[in-house]
Amino acid sequence: MNITKGNIGWIEVVCGPMFSGKSEELIRRLRRAEIARQRVQIFKPAIDQRYSDGHIVSHSDLKINSECVANADELEKKLDWRTEVIGIDEAQFLGEGVVDLVVRLADLGKRIIIAGLDTDYLGRPFHPMPELLAVADEIMKTLAICMQCGNPAKHTQRLVASEELVVVGAAGMYEARCRRCFEPNLAKLQQMKQSAAAAMGKGAEVK
Repeated sequence: MNITKGNIGWIEVVCGPMFSGKSEELIRRLRRAEIARQRVQIFKPAIDQRYSDGHIVSHSDLKINSECVANADELEKKLDWRTEVIGIDEAQFLGEGVVDLVVRLADLGKRIIIAGLDTDYLGRPFHPMPELLAVADEIMKTLAICMQCGNPAKHTQRLVASEELVVVGAAGMYEARCRRCFEPNLAKLQQMKQSAAAAMGKGAEVK
């Protein structure tokens, strides 16, 4: 494969918590590329079916056509090598292979625009986003509004009881929290309460 003539490879990463406008910013940049009549392909993880299986949809209902892929290998297979601009939403769900892929694509002269969560529900780095930030040429950190106090929010608060790393959801399952209001163990405490309540219910049935 030859490097795309006239194009300089470039990796842009938009990161932040849920409800901070990451997908909106991704869509905005991709729309501008389409208006400029560039060849654009857009991908999102197959696991993310919250609003549509054929579009990237922001929480404010902006949307753009996209293709679903399970991982970086599938994305590469679906790629048309004439494509000039590649958009990837929710990149944290595509696995470590996405890092090597986007670097190779940038070396071939492609512009790659990536959006994703930089931290998980416990406030830890959400891989492979830290690695993508390290190889990026441009980084934009978006902040949400804390749904408890109204301050700038950098965390995604999980509200449902689960210790699984990946639990896809939106409003009602997650909310944005600032550093002060963030409760990383909230889901675990809720799970313990549910288990205790279930145990008490079984005890009552036995009696």
